[in-house]
Amino acid sequence: MKTSAKIAYAAPAFALAVVGIPVYVYIPKFYTDVVGVPVHTVGMILLLVRLFDAVTDPAIGLLSDRTSTRFGRRRPYIAVGAICVALSVCALFNPPIGKTAGVATLWMTLSIFSLFLFWTLVVVPYESLGPELTFDYHERTSLFAFRDGFLIAGTLAAAAAPGVIDGVLGYSGKPEQETQKFFLFSVLYAPMIVLFCLCCILKIQEHPPARPKGGWQTGAMLRDIKRNRPFCILLLSYLISAFGNQLPATLILFYVQYVLESTRANLFLFVYFLTGVAFLPLWIRISKRIGKKAAWLLSMGINTGAFLWVFTLGAGDEVRYGIIVILSGIGFGASLVLPSAIQADVIDYDELISGLRREGLFIGIWSIAKKLAAALGVGLGLYLLGVAGYKPNVQQGESVIMMLKILYGVVPCLCNAMGFVIAMKYPISPQIHHEIRTLIESNGDAEPAMDPITQKPL
Repeated sequence: MKTSAKIAYAAPAFALAVVGIPVYVYIPKFYTDVVGVPVHTVGMILLLVRLFDAVTDPAIGLLSDRTSTRFGRRRPYIAVGAICVALSVCALFNPPIGKTAGVATLWMTLSIFSLFLFWTLVVVPYESLGPELTFDYHERTSLFAFRDGFLIAGTLAAAAAPGVIDGVLGYSGKPEQETQKFFLFSVLYAPMIVLFCLCCILKIQEHPPARPKGGWQTGAMLRDIKRNRPFCILLLSYLISAFGNQLPATLILFYVQYVLESTRANLFLFVYFLTGVAFLPLWIRISKRIGKKAAWLLSMGINTGAFLWVFTLGAGDEVRYGIIVILSGIGFGASLVLPSAIQADVIDYDELISGLRREGLFIGIWSIAKKLAAALGVGLGLYLLGVAGYKPNVQQGESVIMMLKILYGVVPCLCNAMGFVIAMKYPISPQIHHEIRTLIESNGDAEPAMDPITQKPL
């Protein structure tokens, strides 16, 4: 696969990263401290919108699987969805200021539900393109490294943007300056989303489905998903780990300000994502040498071993925290790229046992896991912070500090440890994937036609 095609496919991920750090890290604090929505209400809104996605993700995935147009199965959704996402970003990032808490809450609810609905309309078909573009075990790692590398770079840019805006314009955190900052966010990212998605759909040509359509009954699909043991293992491991990883993403601004008593949260975010991008090529080489599963386990071990020490930090420990950020950032890129590359392989296994190409279905389910993990991380994290007694813009009590340490440091490490144990049971190696592809390409005519994983007749 040509590098130019990989770049074109990866480009939308850079722009769509605005729905990551800004929405999960900056938007909660902006809406609580500036717009006036209570902290527990923000947490509940973000939890509910992710539960809403539990319906839209697989529905849109299946719809794109079964769509047939002269432009392909995925590209029409990406084109329409990109425009709607851009408009929703403008609404969410530009709330009415000075209104009652009820009006502010209603505005946030409507705009963020719209954003995530249309984001799903783009992202599920977009991510479903990836497994279709190449069937090579290691080439997929490279392809998703481009995509997720652009995602990390976009996240890095989104994380750094507030600090850059503050520095260039001389902002000092006043409410009116925060409002202007998010306005500039929307002016920058809304057109970027449309442009980068347009570049992707013009450059990338979709492959027709490898197998005839049919057999899309709900009961049959559920049985095939349950039968796909590699996918179930991958999904459960990823869900638990992703929930743990979402808590630090949600609480970093609170942790740095109130535990470390530092104003350098943006710098720490920048260093974390920069480290993730810098080590991504190394993880590709490691994956080629030891396999995706082993590399993924290694990255989870590095993250967990490094991050556990944040529980011991306190006021003034910026240097120690910075070292921990760099060490945990080493495994960050791999935690994004490798599960995506592994997921493409389990979709191949689904084709082997079902005779269908259903990228949209599996990407939709995968997207639910990501969003559910994010929803639980944001919703429970902010809710428990409120229960502990958090009050905006004042010195926090010991109960809040302890809650921040536990949620930010201990819980993520426990979740990663659980995910590690589950992931050890994942069965698809490079050799088994080669057997899967061979059987698919021979249309099941190879003798004997045995399932490479269960060693039973297909």
